[in-house]
Amino acid sequence: MALLIIPITCFVIPLATSQTCQTPDDFVAATSPGHVIIGGLFAIHEKMLSSEDYPRPEIQKCVGFEISIFLQTLAMIHSIEMINNSTLLSGIKLGYEIYDTCTEVTVAMAAALRFLSKFNSSGEIMEFKCDYSSYMPRVKAVIGAGYSEITMAVSRMLNLQLMPQVSYESTAEILSDKIRFPSFLRTVPSDFYQTKAMAHLIEKSGWNWIGIIATDDDYGQMALNNFAVQTTANNVCIAFKEVLPAFLSDNTIEVRINETLEKIIAEAQVNVIVVFLRQFHVFNLFSKALERNINKIWIASDNWSTATKITTIPNVKRIGKVVGFTFRRGNMSSFHSFLQNLHIFPSDNNKVLNEYATLLSACAYVKDSDLSQCISNHSQGTLAYKVDKDLERNFSLRNDFLWDYTEPGLVHSIQLAVLSLGYAIRDLCQARDCQNPNAFQPWEQIQSKCSKECSPGQMKKTTRSQHICCYECVNCPENHYSNQTDMDHCLLCNNKTQWAPVRSTACFEKEVEYLSWNDSLAILLLALSLLGIMFVLAIGIIFTRNLNTPVVKSSGGLLVCYVILLCHFLNFASTGFFIGEPQDFTCKTRQTFFGVSFTLCISCILVKSLKILLAFSFDPKLQNFLKCLYKPIPIIFTCTGIQVAICTIWLIFAAPAVEENVSLPRVIILECEEGSILAFGIMLGYIAILAFICFVFAFKGRKLPENYNEAKFITFGMLIYFIAWITFVPVYATTFGKYLPAVEIIVILISNYGILCCTFFPKCYVILYKQETNTKSAFLKMIYSYSSHSASSLAMSHVSLDSSSSNITATNPSSSGRPAAWQESRDIQAQAFAHIRRENAASMSKTLPRKRMSSI
Repeated sequence: MALLIIPITCFVIPLATSQTCQTPDDFVAATSPGHVIIGGLFAIHEKMLSSEDYPRPEIQKCVGFEISIFLQTLAMIHSIEMINNSTLLSGIKLGYEIYDTCTEVTVAMAAALRFLSKFNSSGEIMEFKCDYSSYMPRVKAVIGAGYSEITMAVSRMLNLQLMPQVSYESTAEILSDKIRFPSFLRTVPSDFYQTKAMAHLIEKSGWNWIGIIATDDDYGQMALNNFAVQTTANNVCIAFKEVLPAFLSDNTIEVRINETLEKIIAEAQVNVIVVFLRQFHVFNLFSKALERNINKIWIASDNWSTATKITTIPNVKRIGKVVGFTFRRGNMSSFHSFLQNLHIFPSDNNKVLNEYATLLSACAYVKDSDLSQCISNHSQGTLAYKVDKDLERNFSLRNDFLWDYTEPGLVHSIQLAVLSLGYAIRDLCQARDCQNPNAFQPWEQIQSKCSKECSPGQMKKTTRSQHICCYECVNCPENHYSNQTDMDHCLLCNNKTQWAPVRSTACFEKEVEYLSWNDSLAILLLALSLLGIMFVLAIGIIFTRNLNTPVVKSSGGLLVCYVILLCHFLNFASTGFFIGEPQDFTCKTRQTFFGVSFTLCISCILVKSLKILLAFSFDPKLQNFLKCLYKPIPIIFTCTGIQVAICTIWLIFAAPAVEENVSLPRVIILECEEGSILAFGIMLGYIAILAFICFVFAFKGRKLPENYNEAKFITFGMLIYFIAWITFVPVYATTFGKYLPAVEIIVILISNYGILCCTFFPKCYVILYKQETNTKSAFLKMIYSYSSHSASSLAMSHVSLDSSSSNITATNPSSSGRPAAWQESRDIQAQAFAHIRRENAASMSKTLPRKRMSSI
């Protein structure tokens, strides 16, 4: 081959394993100097080689280069470079020390020991102190680790000096415990929310028979337990729970994966499996599941839901459907540009970048689709190969390949972690010279944030910046509350029974309101009702003591008066059912009680109006009609019976009931819901019809004898009734709240007082102050005078008709100015009037028999 003739420089490179840790500096994966150093922990390799002979207390070589974690390392470096190139920390440069944990707790703890070692100490010494307040460690803060198991172990060590630790991926709920992990922070939500969302998804999808696979570390166990609690609450059953070893260095992992797959095959009815695993677990699980043609629905945790390593497995679509949850994404344009220019980025102190370049050189002629597998294969051991040195220096780093493996959610989370530290350092350095490494201790950063802490009663509102750590605090709106600091959103109160003012820290129970007995308006209305009852009793006593007087007899006698007064008494008493806490009994009773009693009252007054019209009517045709119509007892029973029927049907088919009106923001109005507005309207409308008929009869008799003209006062009473209830309709329709019953009470009192006063007060006045007119002789004299006047009017009416039909005219006026014809007409009129009076007297004796005269 011609290419072999080209002279090249050949050398052998040990591939894809991290270098043996000979000195502490060998342990560092990437470093950059600065005034303030930030530590980083990333599982760049998937496992650490175990000792071949017997365990030794040394850090072994790490193998299995993870491209996705390598990209997370680059995201941290890029974020720090962005801050250094911005004006956020003017004059202050951030440096970094990034360590590879090799997915091992022990390696991560070794890195944590170095973080805690004394600054500028040549011997990498970590001093023991009782008080670390003034201790100056090597770094000011730590970003990482990714796995919760490693994060918890490191956090317990960093807690000794309260060194801030910001994780970009650890989601275990236990890390939210500030008592056990006081210096731990994170830019992702805990698993509580993820498991809750998963359980909700499963419930809404109608799945109730599922399996779970998790790791045997703290992350897997806690996620499994939280998810089990959530699913139990949603009536979802778990068919099996399989647990895999957390670390690839565990030799039993292959056996456990095979056993898990056998379990999945055995549980054929389980078609949904929830997976709380790491990427390399899922990669091995799916690879073997494809060999066995397993096809299920897989619910992915945020650890692997967007992992390109999983999506690029050959024929991965045959595994079934994958539904996953992931982190929030941010603007990735800056990081994309960084990857495009990665080949010019200094790699002198970046062993990870050099290792990637070496692996990429080994797979230089491999297609992009197979590049990941090639890197994985080459990173499992030591391999020698030949490479052109000039080619290595200038080769393309295949940036599109890196971009395809980027997980936007995690990159954004790392950017937020770095920026949160950047803002904390900015706040601390406003009054200090942070170019001096001793300017502040790490624990002071815990008190510093990009934005001030939102107090309970407030929520965070993100600004236009993409960084969720920078926000404004806004008050919770009405009927919302927050009871913790820095809440993302306010919680909604139960609007039916609770309320909350603006900026509330809790919900308050709504106060139940109704027209109570001790309310000032209720007391006033009750006083008026009692006053009305006293008037009724007083009138009853007056009428009883003057039973045989013409005024009482002309009112229909004591029985009729007692019935009407009883109705007024019941009407006044019915107002008590509108006051106090509504009960089913009072709601059903108050309208029917008032409706029936008021109808009985109007019916009795209707009979009286009819009786008065009959007594003083001199038209024979009208008298005959009124005689046929005047049946007092049937009229009263019929009119009242119709109202009883209306109320009975109302109570049977749509009875009023107690209702809680929760439409007001701060109170619950306890009120009687009428059941049927139509029935309520029919009841009131029927009373109005009776009142109108009564009004017509009374109006026709308004010109009866002056001292005993009850019809005129009944007319006034009915007018008051109409005015009150016509006003009631719009007022009742527009009134809202606990005073709605008071509107009806007021109308009942007005109409009741109006009818009572107009019906009985004039009679009481005559009885008490006009006793000379309350005698039989005065009564008969008044009747005779009225009858004479009525007969005279009737005679004049007939004479006028006769004279208008005659042809007599005045042609010769006398010297007195009056014609002779006029004098003759007067004579004829006088004779006719005398004749008519004689006939009318006889007619009066027939028309007004003794029995009716006595009743009048």
